[in-house]
Amino acid sequence: MCESRPEGGVMNLGEAQVGSTVTVLRIEGDGAYKRRIMDMGITKGTELFIRKVAPLGDPVEITVRGYELSVRKNDAACVIVE
Repeated sequence: MCESRPEGGVMNLGEAQVGSTVTVLRIEGDGAYKRRIMDMGITKGTELFIRKVAPLGDPVEITVRGYELSVRKNDAACVIVE
């Protein structure tokens, strides 16, 4: 769904390294899609800790706002972080 390549020192959530903490810069995609991601607690300025990635790379397990959340790789590609 979100295939654009971020610029500079930013990356999408799916590219972040395990064990790192990143900050959400923006969420890409259409309105309903963005709303679904934001309903999970992933909003601009939120810090996300990358806990682990499944062996085949999907899903990504993160800690957001004090709880663990698993995000599909295609959803993670729409969350731009630094």
